[in-house]
This record gives sequence, structure tokens and C-alpha cells, in this order.
Amino acid sequence: MLRITASRTRHLLLATILSFATHCTARADDAARRTDLTPKDLKRVERVTAPTQDFSKPERFELMQGGATTSTHPFNGDAFSHFSTNITFSEEEEFKLGNALFRKLWVSSPSSTQASDGLGPLFNARACQSCHLKDGRGHPPEGSADSTSMFLRLARPARTEEEREALADLKVVNFPDPTYGAQLQDLAVPGLAAEGRMVITYSEETVTLAGGETVSLRRPKYEIADLGYGPLDPETTLSPRIANPMIGMGLIQAIADADILAKADPDDRDGNGISGRAARARDHRTGELRLGRFGWKAQNASVRDQNSGAFEGDIGISTPDAPHHWGDCTQAQRKCLSLPNGVQKRLGDTEAPDPVLDLVTFYSENLAPPARRGINNAMVLRGKSIFYNSGCVACHTPKYVTSRNAENAAHRFQLIWPYSDFLLHDMGEGLADGQQVGDATGSEWRTAPLWGIGLTKEVNGHTFFLHDGRARSLTEAILWHGGEAQTARDSFAALVSDDRKALIAFLESL
Repeated sequence: MLRITASRTRHLLLATILSFATHCTARADDAARRTDLTPKDLKRVERVTAPTQDFSKPERFELMQGGATTSTHPFNGDAFSHFSTNITFSEEEEFKLGNALFRKLWVSSPSSTQASDGLGPLFNARACQSCHLKDGRGHPPEGSADSTSMFLRLARPARTEEEREALADLKVVNFPDPTYGAQLQDLAVPGLAAEGRMVITYSEETVTLAGGETVSLRRPKYEIADLGYGPLDPETTLSPRIANPMIGMGLIQAIADADILAKADPDDRDGNGISGRAARARDHRTGELRLGRFGWKAQNASVRDQNSGAFEGDIGISTPDAPHHWGDCTQAQRKCLSLPNGVQKRLGDTEAPDPVLDLVTFYSENLAPPARRGINNAMVLRGKSIFYNSGCVACHTPKYVTSRNAENAAHRFQLIWPYSDFLLHDMGEGLADGQQVGDATGSEWRTAPLWGIGLTKEVNGHTFFLHDGRARSLTEAILWHGGEAQTARDSFAALVSDDRKALIAFLESL
């Protein structure tokens, strides 16, 4: 067994982000930046998205978290799997085709099912649905559960001036392990050795809250057993990731860049201790720099980019946007590269040719956020007030009105409630993984959206939260917050027991 300890040292930024960074420091009162709205619309949007001051009753439209896309189906195990309510009848067909491809089990090459082969040769899952079970949240391996919905990202730091320049220009987001690539694949096609097996051990730490209540937090340590291709690079870091929920991704994509950039305050000019930074990401097709908003470290700019990366890294399937037929196989894994791929020339130049990626992307963009529950409940309203007054909304921005220029008409000009600013924040040493990803340092993470979080157990049968599922409850997740979120975390810990319960009740209503 090989033990790899992630560095806790915050990486220095490698270059000034030039005009993009200047843009990010612009304040919300720079109204001219949002060019999709008329002056009348802009005033209306500013009024409706202003933080509420009245916690005696629900806000108008608060029930419908995803605006007109919101699902009002029963709150059961399929709560995250319904299409946007306002898409057209013909788009429902696209959604259902995308759903079928999302659930499709890929097989190794060569195969008689020629439209389904190309798996791996190294991989973590055979289908998108394997990680995003019921379109929900992944989990760490617990007891007899497998690790399909969790894997380890692998990366080493830049070593040369040329590599540092490539990072600064975002030509790469980091540098993979020279032997094992960008992530550890614990599965392989027949005849090929898997890369290794993730091993997690936990140590328990007790936290005492106001009133004497105690909570046990578990601190994970990550190792790799049964390495199949020799040692890792000594500088390679391990960053565990569980699969994110899929709901509302098209709406997140439809938030105007200006509304996210306006909240960025990298120099903490307002002195509130919160210095969120906007992440840059290169479009996988055009190579142009865009605003990153998807992934645990906001390393992807679009739903399509998120999907093409998952096809390549998680399943080993090439797409037009990532035409790598052998997935994450490296030059050091010669046998992997010698195996047949699944490209069928009569179908296209990649294993998942158009329109596969288009349909899976449409499906991913149109999984509807569920309606809120219990918004009139007195405890929920009390918890909402505490959530605001504890400073949680400094990062978990409650609401937006999406762009009038969104690509899909269903996502345009919708009042939505994702509870995220989609910026990078330093979350402290307790959650640091020591791994730079694009503009995100080893202690920075994108603010996770909260909509749907209260249905995690109903949909996925567990309550594991944070990027690695270490938190076994929402209370534990809050208590792991540090860095820029330390003040809000301490405010929660200092609450009387009934107020803490109220705040959790509010979160469970989302």
C-alpha cells in the first residue's frame, strides 16, 4: 500500500489574470455590464433579487426554485429525474433520448453491439448513471457499497517555467501523474490491470457546540492500494471527488456572467472576510476563455464541457470535443494504448459521435430542480432568518434572474434559487486537498449550490456531503467550513440548539 499525503500548502497564483480579473472586481452597481436587459428590466431584476428583510412569510415565487422549469412531481426517489416543465413537446423527445444515453452501459471493444463499444480501456464507470445514480449525489464507499460514484483526481505541480506559463494561460488546468494520468481508474477491460484501489481511513474529532452538545467529525486519509503500473510520481497529490447532483445545470449555465462577476471580491474590498474569485475555463471546442461555473473547482464553463470530460475520464469514451479513444491511458501504459477502440467509421470519428454528446448535454441541462417543501413552516422561516443573519448568504447567494439570451428558451429570464455565488473561496486547511485546478488553488472550492439538498436521502439513500462525502449530515458539513467561511461556521456553532435545528430545517426544505 502506498500512502500519499496531500500538501496543505496554498499554491501561489502563477500570473495576473489581466483583463478578466479586472472585470471580476467590478461591483454590482455597474449595471451597464448586463447587456441582455432593458433599464426597466434591470430595475425589476435588482428589486426581485435583493436579499429579503422579511422572514415572517415566504417570498413571492420562492416555492418554485427553478422558475418555470421547476418540477412539482411527488417528492420520491425520482425527484431529480424530471424534465424542465416548460420545454416543448419535441424537446421532451430529446430529453428522453438523452436519458437513454445517460443510462447506456458501454462495453469493451470489439463487440457485436458496435454502437456501444469503446469502454475504457481504463475506467471508473460504465454509464453516466453509475456515478449520478438517479441524477443525484455520489457517495464514498461505505461498508459494502462500491466506490463507483467517487474517484481520486491525480495531479502534480508545475516544475518548469514553461509549465508555469501553461498553467497561468490555462492551456492546462494542472499536470497529470506521468504514469496514471489525471485520475485513478479502478476498473479495466478484460486482460488489462486496473490502476489501483482507493483506500480511505477516518479519524474522529469531537467538536463541542453551544449548550454542550457534541458532534463527531471524521477526518479522512486517502491512500492507493494495489498499484498496477508501478509507483506514483512522488509529487502527485490525491483529490477525492464524489459526483455532484445534476439538477438545474442548464439554469446555472443561463445565469448572466455579469451577475456572478459582480459578486467577486478577490481583494476583500468590502472587508467582510469573503474574497470570492471567479474562475476561468477554456471552452473545449473553441479554446476561448470563459467563466468557469461547473465542477467542484469551477474548472468547466459549460454543461457540454463537463460532460465531454466525464465521458473521457470516467468511462474512457471519446467524443467530438475530447477525441481521445483510449481515455486517460498514458504513454507509460503501452498495453492500454495497444487495445482496440470503439470508433465505427460508418457512425463517425469518435466512440460517441454526434448527436450522442448533444443529447446527453440537453438531458443534463434540463433536469428540473424540485419545488420547495414546507416554506410556510414556522421553523423553516426561522431557520431562513438564521441562515441570512449568520452570514451564509455571503457565499450561498439565494437567487438570480437568468439571462434573456440563454440558448434554450426554457431557461430565459427565470427567477431561480440555487443558493450559490459560483465563485472560488478558500475553505481553510481542513478541506484543502493541495491540488491546483486551473485558477483554483489547493484550498479553494466553488460554492456548492444548495437547491435539492434536502432530498438527498430520499433520492440517494444517504446524507454524505462535501466534495469527498466526509460529512455524514448537514451539521457536520457546516462544521467543516473554514477559511472564508469560518465566521459563518462559528456563528452556527454558537447558536442555541433550537436555532441550529431551525437552520437545518431550512436547508432540508431546499
